[in-house]
Amino acid sequence: MQDLSPRLERILEQAREAGRVTVEELATHFRVTPQTIRRDLNELCDQRLLKRVHGGAVLATGIENVKYEARRLLASEEKQRIGRRAAELIPDNCSLFINIGTTTEEVARALAGHRGLMAITNNINVINILHTQPEIETIVTGGVLRHSDGGIVGEQATDFIRQFKVDYAVIGASAIEEEGDLLDYDYREVRVSQAIIENARTVFLVADHMKFSRSAPVRIGHLSQVDRLITDEMPPPSLRRICEESGVRIEIAA
Repeated sequence: MQDLSPRLERILEQAREAGRVTVEELATHFRVTPQTIRRDLNELCDQRLLKRVHGGAVLATGIENVKYEARRLLASEEKQRIGRRAAELIPDNCSLFINIGTTTEEVARALAGHRGLMAITNNINVINILHTQPEIETIVTGGVLRHSDGGIVGEQATDFIRQFKVDYAVIGASAIEEEGDLLDYDYREVRVSQAIIENARTVFLVADHMKFSRSAPVRIGHLSQVDRLITDEMPPPSLRRICEESGVRIEIAA
C-alpha cells in the first residue's frame, strides 16, 4: 500500500467509522471541489481500501468489518423493511434461530406480537429486544461475548446450537459474492452460523443490497443452502441464476 496523504488518511478513517462516505459531504468537510474528492476516492479504490458506489464509496472490507454502530445505521430503512418481511413469513407457534447481525435484529424487533415462539439466539441485542415479549420464549447460547457487537461466539455456542432442530433459522452475512459464497469475518461466528444452517428445517438469509458489493475472508456456506433470500433490491444476475437453479426464493421487501 502506498503512503497516504493526511486527507486520504482522514477519508479512510471516516469510512471506517461510518462504513460509507459521500462526495458531497467530503467536499464540504475538507473545503475542496467534488472533483478533488472523486480523485481521492479513486486513489483509495485503486489501493483496494475503498469501493466506489453511487455518490461516494464504502469500506472495501476484505478483512475488517465496519464498526457495529456504523453497520446499524447503514441502510437502516432497508433493514427495517427486510425485518418486517421476514417476520411476516414466520408463523406463530414455531421454533427459530436468530444469529448475529443488524438485519437479524430488525427481524427480532418485527416479531413483536407473535405468539408461541421459541427463539434461540447468540445475539445479546436480540435478547434485549425479545425479553419484553411474554409470548416469545428466548433461549441464550453459552460462549464468549464479543464486546464489539454483542455476539456470543465460540465452541460452546456451536455445541449448544447442535442440541436443537428448529423450524426456521434467520441468518445474516457480511458479504455475498457473485459466485454465491456467504462470507463473514470471525471464524468463531462462522462456525455458529454453519451449525444454525445445519439444524434448521427452513433457512432465511436476510441481507440488504450493500452485501452484494462487499467481501469478507471467512466462508459461512453457499447461497444454495438457504431457502429464501430476503432483501431490499433484486440481486445481481449471477445470484439470481444461483437462486433459480437451487430453488431459493427471492423476497423483495417493498
